[in-house]
Amino acid sequence: MKMKKMIALFLAFAMAASMAACGSSSTAQTEAAQTEAAEGETQAASGSVDFPKDNVNGIVQWGEGGGTDSLMRPLSTLAQETLGKSIVIQNKTGGTGSIATQYVYDQAADGYNLLMGAENPELYKVLGISELTYDDFDCVFLIGDETTGVVVGKDSKYTSLTEIVDAAKAGENVTLATTGTGGLPWEVAALITSITGAEFKQVQYDSDASAKTAVLGGECDFTICKIQSGIEEYKSGDLKWLCLLATEAVDEMSDVPLVTAEYPDFEKYLPWGPFYGIFVKKGTDAGVEEILSNAFATAFADESYQEVLKSFHINAMGYTGEEAAAYLASWQENMVNALTEAGAIQ
Repeated sequence: MKMKKMIALFLAFAMAASMAACGSSSTAQTEAAQTEAAEGETQAASGSVDFPKDNVNGIVQWGEGGGTDSLMRPLSTLAQETLGKSIVIQNKTGGTGSIATQYVYDQAADGYNLLMGAENPELYKVLGISELTYDDFDCVFLIGDETTGVVVGKDSKYTSLTEIVDAAKAGENVTLATTGTGGLPWEVAALITSITGAEFKQVQYDSDASAKTAVLGGECDFTICKIQSGIEEYKSGDLKWLCLLATEAVDEMSDVPLVTAEYPDFEKYLPWGPFYGIFVKKGTDAGVEEILSNAFATAFADESYQEVLKSFHINAMGYTGEEAAAYLASWQENMVNALTEAGAIQ
Protein backbone atom coordinates (compact mmCIF):
# COMPACT_ATOMS: atom_id res chain seq x y z
CA MET A 1 0.00 0.00 0.00
CA LYS A 2 2.81 2.36 0.89
CA MET A 3 4.44 1.56 -2.43
CA LYS A 4 1.20 2.36 -4.34
CA LYS A 5 0.81 5.66 -2.47
CA MET A 6 4.40 6.60 -3.29
CA ILE A 7 3.87 5.81 -6.99
CA ALA A 8 0.63 7.84 -7.03
CA LEU A 9 2.33 10.78 -5.39
CA PHE A 10 5.22 10.59 -7.85
CA LEU A 11 2.84 10.53 -10.82
CA ALA A 12 0.88 13.49 -9.46
CA PHE A 13 4.07 15.48 -8.96
CA ALA A 14 5.29 14.62 -12.47
CA MET A 15 2.01 15.74 -14.03
CA ALA A 16 2.07 19.02 -12.11
CA ALA A 17 5.64 19.66 -13.14
CA SER A 18 4.77 18.91 -16.76
CA MET A 19 1.79 21.30 -16.72
CA ALA A 20 3.92 24.02 -15.17
CA ALA A 21 6.52 23.54 -17.86
CA CYS A 22 3.87 23.75 -20.58
CA GLY A 23 2.44 26.89 -19.00
CA SER A 24 5.87 28.40 -18.82
CA SER A 25 6.55 27.53 -22.45
CA SER A 26 3.18 28.94 -23.54
CA THR A 27 3.81 32.15 -21.61
CA ALA A 28 7.24 32.47 -23.16
CA GLN A 29 5.82 31.95 -26.64
CA THR A 30 3.08 34.55 -26.03
CA GLU A 31 5.60 37.07 -24.71
CA ALA A 32 7.85 36.40 -27.71
CA ALA A 33 4.95 36.89 -30.12
CA GLN A 34 3.95 40.13 -28.40
CA THR A 35 7.53 41.38 -28.53
CA GLU A 36 7.79 40.46 -32.21
CA ALA A 37 4.51 42.22 -32.99
CA ALA A 38 5.61 45.33 -31.10
CA GLU A 39 8.91 45.34 -32.94
CA GLY A 40 7.03 44.95 -36.23
CA GLU A 41 4.83 47.94 -35.40
CA THR A 42 7.84 50.02 -34.46
CA GLN A 43 9.64 48.96 -37.63
CA ALA A 44 6.62 49.84 -39.77
CA ALA A 45 6.13 53.17 -38.05
CA SER A 46 9.76 54.10 -38.61
CA GLY A 47 9.56 53.32 -42.30
CA SER A 48 12.19 50.58 -42.05
CA VAL A 49 10.07 47.84 -43.65
CA ASP A 50 11.57 45.94 -46.57
CA PHE A 51 9.91 47.82 -49.41
CA PRO A 52 9.95 47.77 -52.35
CA LYS A 53 11.19 44.30 -53.23
CA ASP A 54 9.88 44.59 -56.81
CA ASN A 55 9.04 47.34 -59.27
CA VAL A 56 6.08 49.57 -58.45
CA ASN A 57 3.20 50.33 -60.84
CA GLY A 58 2.05 53.91 -61.32
CA ILE A 59 -1.52 53.90 -62.65
CA VAL A 60 -2.39 57.23 -64.29
CA GLN A 61 -6.09 58.11 -64.60
CA TRP A 62 -5.65 59.99 -67.86
CA GLY A 63 -3.97 59.52 -71.23
CA GLU A 64 -0.31 59.71 -72.09
CA GLY A 65 0.90 63.25 -72.66
CA GLY A 66 -1.95 64.86 -70.72
CA GLY A 67 -1.50 67.19 -67.76
CA THR A 68 -1.65 64.45 -65.11
CA ASP A 69 0.64 62.12 -67.05
CA SER A 70 3.15 64.90 -67.74
CA LEU A 71 3.47 65.67 -64.03
CA MET A 72 3.69 62.06 -62.86
CA ARG A 73 6.39 60.76 -65.20
CA PRO A 74 9.27 63.10 -64.27
CA LEU A 75 8.37 62.86 -60.58
CA SER A 76 8.37 59.06 -60.75
CA THR A 77 11.71 59.00 -62.58
CA LEU A 78 13.26 60.96 -59.70
CA ALA A 79 11.45 59.01 -56.95
CA GLN A 80 12.61 55.63 -58.22
CA GLU A 81 16.19 56.69 -57.60
CA THR A 82 15.35 56.81 -53.89
CA LEU A 83 13.20 53.67 -53.93
CA GLY A 84 15.84 51.59 -55.71
CA LYS A 85 13.18 50.04 -57.96
CA SER A 86 11.45 51.24 -61.12
CA ILE A 87 8.05 52.93 -61.12
CA VAL A 88 6.34 51.58 -64.23
CA ILE A 89 3.77 54.07 -65.52
CA GLN A 90 0.56 52.71 -67.03
CA ASN A 91 -2.26 54.85 -68.44
CA LYS A 92 -5.74 53.46 -67.76
CA THR A 93 -8.21 55.94 -69.19
CA GLY A 94 -12.00 56.15 -69.18
CA GLY A 95 -14.92 56.97 -66.92
CA THR A 96 -13.56 60.38 -65.82
CA GLY A 97 -10.63 58.51 -64.28
CA SER A 98 -12.81 55.88 -62.59
CA ILE A 99 -11.32 52.97 -64.58
CA ALA A 100 -7.87 53.57 -63.10
CA THR A 101 -9.33 54.27 -59.67
CA GLN A 102 -11.25 50.99 -59.61
CA TYR A 103 -8.22 49.08 -60.89
CA VAL A 104 -5.97 50.23 -58.05
CA TYR A 105 -8.71 49.62 -55.50
CA ASP A 106 -9.05 46.03 -56.75
CA GLN A 107 -5.35 45.32 -56.11
CA ALA A 108 -3.76 44.33 -52.79
CA ALA A 109 -3.13 47.13 -50.27
CA ASP A 110 0.64 46.64 -50.42
CA GLY A 111 1.92 49.83 -52.03
CA TYR A 112 2.88 48.23 -55.33
CA ASN A 113 0.04 49.91 -57.25
CA LEU A 114 -0.10 53.69 -57.00
CA LEU A 115 -3.09 55.70 -58.17
CA MET A 116 -1.79 58.82 -59.92
CA GLY A 117 -4.74 61.11 -60.38
CA ALA A 118 -6.48 64.45 -60.32
CA GLU A 119 -9.44 65.82 -58.40
CA ASN A 120 -12.25 63.95 -60.13
CA PRO A 121 -12.72 60.98 -57.72
CA GLU A 122 -13.79 63.36 -54.97
CA LEU A 123 -17.06 63.81 -56.88
CA TYR A 124 -17.65 60.27 -58.15
CA LYS A 125 -20.17 59.30 -55.51
CA VAL A 126 -22.32 62.43 -55.67
CA LEU A 127 -22.34 62.31 -59.48
CA GLY A 128 -23.16 58.61 -59.62
CA ILE A 129 -19.95 57.75 -61.48
CA SER A 130 -18.58 55.32 -58.87
CA GLU A 131 -18.95 54.37 -55.22
CA LEU A 132 -15.24 55.05 -54.73
CA THR A 133 -13.71 58.38 -53.69
CA TYR A 134 -10.32 59.32 -52.28
CA ASP A 135 -11.79 58.39 -48.88
CA ASP A 136 -11.02 54.80 -49.93
CA PHE A 137 -7.33 55.65 -50.40
CA ASP A 138 -4.49 57.27 -48.48
CA CYS A 139 -2.69 60.17 -50.10
CA VAL A 140 1.06 59.53 -49.98
CA PHE A 141 1.86 62.76 -51.81
CA LEU A 142 -0.17 65.77 -52.97
CA ILE A 143 1.78 67.57 -55.68
CA GLY A 144 -0.15 70.78 -56.16
CA ASP A 145 -3.13 72.45 -57.77
CA GLU A 146 -3.73 74.74 -60.71
CA THR A 147 -5.17 78.17 -61.28
CA THR A 148 -7.98 78.34 -63.80
CA GLY A 149 -9.83 81.14 -65.51
CA VAL A 150 -12.75 82.10 -67.72
CA VAL A 151 -11.70 82.57 -71.35
CA VAL A 152 -13.32 83.77 -74.58
CA GLY A 153 -12.09 84.12 -78.14
CA LYS A 154 -10.27 87.26 -79.26
CA ASP A 155 -13.30 88.45 -81.25
CA SER A 156 -15.84 87.79 -78.47
CA LYS A 157 -18.25 90.56 -77.56
CA TYR A 158 -17.81 89.68 -73.88
CA THR A 159 -15.21 91.61 -71.91
CA SER A 160 -15.99 90.37 -68.39
CA LEU A 161 -17.57 87.48 -66.53
CA THR A 162 -20.31 89.87 -65.42
CA GLU A 163 -21.32 90.46 -69.03
CA ILE A 164 -21.56 86.68 -69.62
CA VAL A 165 -23.63 86.21 -66.47
CA ASP A 166 -25.95 89.11 -67.27
CA ALA A 167 -26.50 87.84 -70.82
CA ALA A 168 -27.39 84.36 -69.59
CA LYS A 169 -29.76 85.71 -66.95
CA ALA A 170 -31.40 87.87 -69.60
CA GLY A 171 -32.26 84.75 -71.57
CA GLU A 172 -29.52 84.86 -74.20
CA ASN A 173 -28.19 81.52 -75.47
CA VAL A 174 -24.72 81.65 -73.87
CA THR A 175 -22.75 78.50 -74.70
CA LEU A 176 -20.05 76.91 -72.55
CA ALA A 177 -17.60 74.47 -74.14
CA THR A 178 -17.32 71.64 -71.61
CA THR A 179 -15.99 68.10 -71.26
CA GLY A 180 -19.12 66.67 -69.67
CA THR A 181 -20.37 66.06 -66.16
CA GLY A 182 -17.54 66.09 -63.63
CA GLY A 183 -15.06 67.76 -65.97
CA LEU A 184 -13.28 71.03 -65.20
CA PRO A 185 -15.56 73.44 -67.16
CA TRP A 186 -18.63 71.72 -65.72
CA GLU A 187 -17.24 72.09 -62.18
CA VAL A 188 -16.51 75.79 -62.58
CA ALA A 189 -19.87 76.42 -64.25
CA ALA A 190 -21.49 74.96 -61.12
CA LEU A 191 -19.51 77.42 -58.99
CA ILE A 192 -20.60 80.33 -61.17
CA THR A 193 -24.24 79.21 -61.07
CA SER A 194 -24.04 78.82 -57.29
CA ILE A 195 -22.83 82.41 -56.86
CA THR A 196 -24.74 84.20 -59.63
CA GLY A 197 -27.75 82.05 -60.51
CA ALA A 198 -26.81 82.17 -64.20
CA GLU A 199 -27.09 78.97 -66.24
CA PHE A 200 -25.45 78.18 -69.55
CA LYS A 201 -26.00 75.85 -72.48
CA GLN A 202 -23.19 73.33 -72.20
CA VAL A 203 -21.74 71.86 -75.39
CA GLN A 204 -19.63 68.75 -74.72
CA TYR A 205 -16.24 68.05 -76.27
CA ASP A 206 -13.85 65.15 -75.72
CA SER A 207 -11.09 67.10 -73.97
CA ASP A 208 -10.14 70.46 -72.49
CA ALA A 209 -8.05 71.08 -75.60
CA SER A 210 -11.05 70.49 -77.88
CA ALA A 211 -13.19 72.78 -75.73
CA LYS A 212 -10.55 75.49 -76.01
CA THR A 213 -10.40 75.02 -79.79
CA ALA A 214 -14.18 75.44 -79.97
CA VAL A 215 -13.90 78.82 -78.25
CA LEU A 216 -10.96 79.86 -80.42
CA GLY A 217 -13.02 79.02 -83.49
CA GLY A 218 -16.16 80.79 -82.29
CA GLU A 219 -18.24 77.60 -81.91
CA CYS A 220 -18.88 78.39 -78.23
CA ASP A 221 -18.91 81.60 -76.23
CA PHE A 222 -16.56 80.65 -73.42
CA THR A 223 -14.83 77.87 -71.54
CA ILE A 224 -12.64 77.32 -68.47
CA CYS A 225 -8.89 77.03 -69.00
CA LYS A 226 -5.95 75.99 -66.85
CA ILE A 227 -3.11 78.45 -67.11
CA GLN A 228 -0.79 75.75 -68.44
CA SER A 229 -3.10 75.04 -71.37
CA GLY A 230 -3.99 78.64 -72.24
CA ILE A 231 -0.91 80.72 -71.46
CA GLU A 232 0.40 80.73 -75.03
CA GLU A 233 -2.94 81.84 -76.49
CA TYR A 234 -3.02 84.54 -73.82
CA LYS A 235 0.38 85.78 -74.95
CA SER A 236 -0.62 85.70 -78.62
CA GLY A 237 -3.94 87.41 -77.94
CA ASP A 238 -6.04 84.57 -79.39
CA LEU A 239 -7.74 84.03 -76.03
CA LYS A 240 -9.05 86.77 -73.78
CA TRP A 241 -8.85 85.84 -70.10
CA LEU A 242 -11.75 87.51 -68.33
CA CYS A 243 -10.87 86.52 -64.77
CA LEU A 244 -8.88 84.05 -62.66
CA LEU A 245 -10.36 81.80 -59.98
CA ALA A 246 -7.63 82.62 -57.50
CA THR A 247 -6.84 84.62 -54.39
CA GLU A 248 -3.62 86.08 -55.79
CA ALA A 249 -2.68 87.53 -59.16
CA VAL A 250 -0.44 85.56 -61.51
CA ASP A 251 2.74 87.46 -62.43
CA GLU A 252 2.65 86.59 -66.13
CA MET A 253 -1.03 87.60 -66.34
CA SER A 254 -1.07 90.65 -64.10
CA ASP A 255 -3.71 92.38 -66.21
CA VAL A 256 -6.28 89.59 -65.66
CA PRO A 257 -8.56 90.41 -62.70
CA LEU A 258 -9.47 87.98 -59.94
CA VAL A 259 -13.03 86.66 -59.94
CA THR A 260 -13.58 88.18 -56.49
CA ALA A 261 -13.26 91.67 -58.00
CA GLU A 262 -16.62 91.04 -59.71
CA TYR A 263 -18.14 88.54 -57.30
CA PRO A 264 -16.73 88.80 -53.75
CA ASP A 265 -18.85 85.81 -52.66
CA PHE A 266 -16.51 83.58 -54.68
CA GLU A 267 -14.01 83.94 -51.85
CA LYS A 268 -15.70 81.14 -49.88
CA TYR A 269 -14.70 78.65 -52.59
CA LEU A 270 -11.12 79.85 -52.95
CA PRO A 271 -8.40 78.82 -53.28
CA TRP A 272 -9.80 76.26 -55.68
CA GLY A 273 -8.46 74.36 -58.64
CA PRO A 274 -7.85 70.92 -60.10
CA PHE A 275 -5.22 69.11 -58.05
CA TYR A 276 -2.81 66.20 -58.58
CA GLY A 277 -1.76 63.50 -56.13
CA ILE A 278 -0.48 59.98 -55.60
CA PHE A 279 -2.58 57.53 -53.62
CA VAL A 280 -2.49 53.99 -52.25
CA LYS A 281 -5.37 51.77 -51.25
CA LYS A 282 -6.44 52.32 -47.65
CA GLY A 283 -5.03 49.61 -45.39
CA THR A 284 -1.51 49.83 -46.80
CA ASP A 285 1.20 49.41 -44.15
CA ALA A 286 2.16 52.72 -42.53
CA GLY A 287 5.84 52.00 -43.07
CA VAL A 288 5.28 51.44 -46.78
CA GLU A 289 3.36 54.70 -47.05
CA GLU A 290 6.17 56.52 -45.26
CA ILE A 291 8.77 55.12 -47.66
CA LEU A 292 6.70 56.21 -50.65
CA SER A 293 6.00 59.66 -49.18
CA ASN A 294 9.68 60.24 -48.48
CA ALA A 295 10.71 59.12 -51.97
CA PHE A 296 8.22 61.44 -53.68
CA ALA A 297 9.06 64.31 -51.31
CA THR A 298 12.74 63.97 -52.22
CA ALA A 299 11.87 63.92 -55.91
CA PHE A 300 9.51 66.89 -55.50
CA ALA A 301 12.26 68.98 -53.91
CA ASP A 302 14.65 68.33 -56.79
CA GLU A 303 15.44 71.53 -58.69
CA SER A 304 14.60 69.91 -62.04
CA TYR A 305 11.10 68.99 -60.86
CA GLN A 306 10.49 72.43 -59.43
CA GLU A 307 11.21 73.71 -62.93
CA VAL A 308 8.58 71.31 -64.29
CA LEU A 309 6.01 72.68 -61.85
CA LYS A 310 6.96 76.24 -62.77
CA SER A 311 6.64 75.56 -66.49
CA PHE A 312 3.20 74.01 -65.93
CA HIS A 313 2.16 76.90 -63.66
CA ILE A 314 1.34 74.45 -60.85
CA ASN A 315 0.85 75.85 -57.34
CA ALA A 316 3.30 73.57 -55.53
CA MET A 317 2.12 71.98 -52.26
CA GLY A 318 4.06 68.82 -51.43
CA TYR A 319 1.53 67.74 -48.78
CA THR A 320 1.48 64.36 -47.05
CA GLY A 321 -0.37 62.79 -44.12
CA GLU A 322 -2.87 64.93 -42.21
CA GLU A 323 -2.08 68.05 -44.25
CA ALA A 324 -3.01 66.25 -47.47
CA ALA A 325 -6.13 64.75 -45.90
CA ALA A 326 -7.29 68.17 -44.67
CA TYR A 327 -6.86 69.70 -48.13
CA LEU A 328 -8.81 66.88 -49.79
CA ALA A 329 -11.65 67.09 -47.26
CA SER A 330 -11.92 70.87 -47.68
CA TRP A 331 -11.87 70.65 -51.49
CA GLN A 332 -14.58 68.00 -51.50
CA GLU A 333 -16.79 69.87 -49.01
CA ASN A 334 -16.56 73.16 -50.93
CA MET A 335 -17.30 71.53 -54.26
CA VAL A 336 -20.23 69.45 -53.00
CA ASN A 337 -21.73 72.52 -51.32
CA ALA A 338 -21.40 74.49 -54.55
CA LEU A 339 -22.95 71.73 -56.64
CA THR A 340 -25.84 71.45 -54.21
CA GLU A 341 -26.46 75.21 -54.20
CA ALA A 342 -26.31 75.23 -58.00
CA GLY A 343 -28.87 72.42 -58.17
CA ALA A 344 -26.42 70.16 -60.02
CA ILE A 345 -26.83 67.46 -57.36
CA GLN A 346 -29.39 66.70 -54.70
